[in-house]
Amino acid sequence: MTFEEIKNLDEQYVMHSYGRFPVALDRGQGATVWDVDGREYIDFTAGIGVASLGHADEGWLKAVAGQAAKLAHISNLFYTEPYAKAAQALCTRTGMANVMFGNSGAEANEAMIKLARKWSFDKYGKGRGTVITLHNSFHGRTITTLAATGQDKFHNYFFPFTEGFRYADANDMDSVEAVAGHDVCAVMVELIQGEGGVLPLEKEFVAKVADLCAKRDWLLLIDEVQTGVGRTGTLFAFQQYDIQPDAVSFAKGIAGGLPFGGVMANEKCREVFTPGTHGTTFGGNPIAAAAACHVLDRMDSGFLAQVEEKGAYLRAQIEEMGLPCLGRTRGMGLMIGVEVKEGWTNRDLAAKLISSGLLVLTAGPGLRFLPPLTITQEEMDKGLAILKSTLG
Repeated sequence: MTFEEIKNLDEQYVMHSYGRFPVALDRGQGATVWDVDGREYIDFTAGIGVASLGHADEGWLKAVAGQAAKLAHISNLFYTEPYAKAAQALCTRTGMANVMFGNSGAEANEAMIKLARKWSFDKYGKGRGTVITLHNSFHGRTITTLAATGQDKFHNYFFPFTEGFRYADANDMDSVEAVAGHDVCAVMVELIQGEGGVLPLEKEFVAKVADLCAKRDWLLLIDEVQTGVGRTGTLFAFQQYDIQPDAVSFAKGIAGGLPFGGVMANEKCREVFTPGTHGTTFGGNPIAAAAACHVLDRMDSGFLAQVEEKGAYLRAQIEEMGLPCLGRTRGMGLMIGVEVKEGWTNRDLAAKLISSGLLVLTAGPGLRFLPPLTITQEEMDKGLAILKSTLG
């Protein structure tokens, strides 16, 4: 189909909940994709951090096709090997106790909030279900995860929102203490505020939050939907913060392109969910779980070290360009935010770059780069060349 044919179908039959750029993508290889007209693009988005191994990765394809030929789906009333192996890999590499699988980041965060509230109810009874989150956070688009999101612009249209959330300022313990109370059961944070602008939390602040949670008997909940599964140069970002959370959510890159996510719990929380208290039809789907097993197998220490090196290279090159519209970079590993200076808008800059053959994202007021973790040196340099020639 042509671009116009696809666009016409979209306009007639698809709800317009996304503001799309005028590109219809058709295929990809690694960190390079082509549209329906055969035009080449360098992908600095990875499907918003989903295609962790890039496009059409040979090993990933083999894992997915092999499982699809055996068993595509079966009820969670029965055991299957892929989800059990994925759970083992996650727990043994993180120090967590067990896992519940779902399908998306919002669903994972919803489950993590439910876990915290049930843990508190089991131990303390009613009246202790408030979760503290941070201003400028983003935790998903369900009614509850929108309420957990600490940005006023998301708190509209869908009234009434779920109650039981209060918001504090990032990197400000006085602000956290100010919203504390006897009704609190947990603090929930992104270690890098992704949608908010790729803003890493200060390690000292995170350590103090962890200490406060331990002192007050609150759960420490870490939203790693975007930062997890190798994106920051370690399997999970919390491993760079010297903390051990009570629960961690994950999604996006875990299955390399298939819908998959979940929540890991520590020993204290491993028995919170019992049969009938939470569930999801597609959670632990064998094909997605087989893909996750392959992704996790690939992410050894050498692979993760390369992610850190690639991120450092991209950030250094971008800052050395001295582009008039861009400022400092920030982030960890291959989760990179770039400041957009006054006088320009990130949406306009993204549109120009995409038109020139570089797929990028926006986040907060800046640009965001989340390339496949397997991006090659040649692909990075091609993308940087487009960035410089388009915005220079």
